[in-house]
Amino acid sequence: MEVVVKNGAGGAFWRRSHHLDRMTLRELVVAYFQHYAILAYLALAVGSVAVFAWHPATLPATVATVALVLIAYPLVWYVLHRWVLHCHWMFKVPALAGVWKRIHYDHHRDPNHLEVLFGALYTTLPTLLLVSALPGYWIGGLGGAAAGFAAGLLCTCFYEFFHCIQHLSYKPRAKWLATMKVRHMEHHFHDEDGNFGITNFVWDRLFGTLYTRAERPLKSATVFNLGYTEQVAARYPWVARQSGGAATAHPRQRRATPRG
Repeated sequence: MEVVVKNGAGGAFWRRSHHLDRMTLRELVVAYFQHYAILAYLALAVGSVAVFAWHPATLPATVATVALVLIAYPLVWYVLHRWVLHCHWMFKVPALAGVWKRIHYDHHRDPNHLEVLFGALYTTLPTLLLVSALPGYWIGGLGGAAAGFAAGLLCTCFYEFFHCIQHLSYKPRAKWLATMKVRHMEHHFHDEDGNFGITNFVWDRLFGTLYTRAERPLKSATVFNLGYTEQVAARYPWVARQSGGAATAHPRQRRATPRG
């Protein structure tokens, strides 16, 4: 593991840079439960449960809210991943370039870098409030909002953990998890324009974006930069200024050289 001082994570553990392709499952579990984003999600989930206990919704409203969140979560993730995280407009706006860099460009630039794999709280929490707490409030008032928010937070924890597992350098024994990992690795190392699901590829299948490497033999030239090429960076330089230039080579090659 490289030794790099990180800002924003806090604690001695996160003063090191962690790469999942060099970590064991045990090391991942230790890192996962020390990351500030996961700790924040779990703390807010506990707080939401406390609010629900203080002001509970009816059983039908609670069941409806939680079911809605569980069903809608994969679709919401698909929509955000495909049309927001992979958009070609945020890096053109100076005020949003840094946000796009943090929420997804950095992850594709170095897919196994754990610190940038987790979502940024300033984007994930408002989204969860909008897509889980707000519908819950419409269904069951304050208790419904608390139930929906807790469900959304725990779904996010589940997604983040399985996302991490897919980047570990090992082949899962479970066939369903091994298939999930292969589809996600194709998204990161073969062609970024497809396989947008993380733990659920139903919406990829329905929207025609599910693929296997055999179906797309040619590797995408922009798989590590999401279309933010050196030519694009020359016109819209704000992400490049924060990244030491546009990503071109394989992440392992770039790790061997100092970052700009």
